[in-house]
Amino acid sequence: MEVISKPIVAKEILESLQTKIEEEKQVIVHCCFPASPFLGNLIRIWNTTYLVDNTSSHKSKLIHAENITIYPNWTVVPFMKDFWFTLVFSGLPKDCTSFDFKEIIPEEGGFFVKSIKRNSSDIYRIKISE
Repeated sequence: MEVISKPIVAKEILESLQTKIEEEKQVIVHCCFPASPFLGNLIRIWNTTYLVDNTSSHKSKLIHAENITIYPNWTVVPFMKDFWFTLVFSGLPKDCTSFDFKEIIPEEGGFFVKSIKRNSSDIYRIKISE
């Protein structure tokens, strides 16, 4: 039996994978819900939360939520402490330079952060409020 110590991957396959990686590039948004003087504050995120490119009609979809529940469930916000959670979205278009963070829901109080400047890491920290 012949053992190949270092496999060779065809250049075309590597190039097509690189395209896939760029298409699949995810965007991470660390969100801070500022400390509140109210007891019993509840927070949640809806699956209909998007990153909306400011120059095209592109919407990056919410893929994963960490440290926050997804509608219809609620997360209790600690009293007088900033509450952090992380959201992972599908990739933004290559030429996107700024985008809105928008929770599109059938009631009032959806989160909205306007014109977030794009950076090279696609990792962001935003402060949200109701």
